[in-house]
Amino acid sequence: MKKVLMVCLGNICRSPLAEGILQSKVDANTVSVDSAGTAAYHVGNKPDERSIAVAKKYGLNIKNQRARKFVVKDFDEFDIIYAMDENNYQNILMLARNEEDEQKVKMILNESNPNKNLSVPDPYYGGNQGFENVYKMLDEACNFITKKI
Repeated sequence: MKKVLMVCLGNICRSPLAEGILQSKVDANTVSVDSAGTAAYHVGNKPDERSIAVAKKYGLNIKNQRARKFVVKDFDEFDIIYAMDENNYQNILMLARNEEDEQKVKMILNESNPNKNLSVPDPYYGGNQGFENVYKMLDEACNFITKKI
């Protein structure tokens, strides 16, 4: 089984959406998807209501997810670790123990926009349109990920 981890800052906006989107596109018997945050601000909380709403709009239910913090053990548990932005990417790499850990970490939008190192903007302080935009970016990236796995 291939195991994929989606990581953003607080694990309540971007990475829960990425988790839900990718889960909806893969065979749960062959691919496992989870999400985490590099900060512990929201541990145990459900996703932001705006993330839940935009996911629901597209037929996905992410309201049962709970935020958790990224930990070093995640390098052992997951095959691929997708960071939502450059800060998350660097924070994950700081915890890497070796080159094997580092090789697992990727910027998610490089799947749909190769080698551009684009960031998924954090919609937390924006309006609903920000969540819509993030959903569309992640949906496109997850289409590419699905073809690769």
